Amino acid sequence: MPDSPPPRSIARIVSASLIGTTIEWYDFFLYTSAAALVFNKLFFPTADALTGTLLSFATYAIGFVARPLGGLVFGHFGDKLGRKKLLVLSLLLMGGSTFAMGLLPTYAAIGVGAPILLTLLRLVQGFALGGEWGGAVLIVSEHGDPKRRGFWASWPQCGAPGGNLLATAVLAILSAVQTDEQFFSWGWRVPFLLSGLLVVIGLWIRLAVTESPAFLAAQAAQKTGVVEKERAPIVTVLRDHWREVLVAMGARMGENVSYYVITAFILVYLTGPLGVPKGVGLTAVLVGSAFHFVTIPLWGALSDKLGRRPVYLFGAVGVAIWVFAFFPLLATKSTGLIILATTIGLVLHGAMYGPQAAFFSELFGTNVRYSGASIGYQLASIIAGGLAPLIATALFKAFGSTIPVALYVGGTCVITVIAVLASRETKGVSLIDAGATGSSKRPRAEVTAVR
Repeated sequence: MPDSPPPRSIARIVSASLIGTTIEWYDFFLYTSAAALVFNKLFFPTADALTGTLLSFATYAIGFVARPLGGLVFGHFGDKLGRKKLLVLSLLLMGGSTFAMGLLPTYAAIGVGAPILLTLLRLVQGFALGGEWGGAVLIVSEHGDPKRRGFWASWPQCGAPGGNLLATAVLAILSAVQTDEQFFSWGWRVPFLLSGLLVVIGLWIRLAVTESPAFLAAQAAQKTGVVEKERAPIVTVLRDHWREVLVAMGARMGENVSYYVITAFILVYLTGPLGVPKGVGLTAVLVGSAFHFVTIPLWGALSDKLGRRPVYLFGAVGVAIWVFAFFPLLATKSTGLIILATTIGLVLHGAMYGPQAAFFSELFGTNVRYSGASIGYQLASIIAGGLAPLIATALFKAFGSTIPVALYVGGTCVITVIAVLASRETKGVSLIDAGATGSSKRPRAEVTAVR
């Protein structure tokens, strides 16, 4: 199998992965923004605004709890059946649950049944997204040239800011053209219903994607008996690759927490205690996400030159320092400084997020790569991003200051630094024989798979 596919082929794979991932993250982030701006009032009405927000973010966190389960299930079948089939299924589940949210009756209409239904749909969202990330980055990583893998694999990562950009843009437009009464009455439903159209577009693109060559080679080796067939990839991962899983989880901590504090908690802090119009926060996230989208591939390309670890470490240290300037800049209530604070925070975050896809892919062998990368990525999301807005809001409510929130973000970045320092450099590893990287037990089998 050639190391480098034709440029048109890899470009097509990257485009399909990016568009599909953007749509799924649009669905997921739409809930994040709605939890801060709408759901706290329509589904969790209380006398205390911050308490309502905490309850709203609690259902937001439930989506993260479901993500590891999605990673386990999709990882298992992705390692057995292939990356493409599971990517199509994840898109259908995500889009369907988001569309259904746009049809939900509110608390005023059916009482406690409303938040229960919202929570169930959020669980489906989390389950779908838990399987999405691994398949999207692996199908690109396993097609691409090892010398440029950091660059190519970083493009599916752009789906996160791309989806956030799209979700925030739609909400910002609706906020600008509607009164508050219209927005809370029916306008908030429009972005959720729009997901139905986006899913149709995403499916049309994803169905044209070819299966990963690395997976096909491994599958052929299993059929001929050259490599033992993995009956339970998850068991192999937890038995033989637990160190790599811990590295991935630690590397995710600072990256995941900082992202959701910058993009979700910012809306709570600005519109609540600071009394800044919600449009300012949405604009800041919008502009920051645009810069985030553009710079992620640049960080990925830089990791091809310098290595995954140096770039990742720069991002973790940069965010840990910047967070202490982030909140004072927000407190100025200056639109320009709020945008600046958000943009710099997201650009520094991109130094972690850009190399991440290639880094995690290179930690595991082909037969367990979907399971290993997904488990490490998604398990961390429960205690990192899933709880970040909830913890940040609770800390601010308890202390009346953003300093504890900054310390919280900085502390998780320290964990990330330790995890990355404890890992090995993986730049340039061939994913066909990556068993030598992630495990000492199967390197020959992986190498033999392509002969």
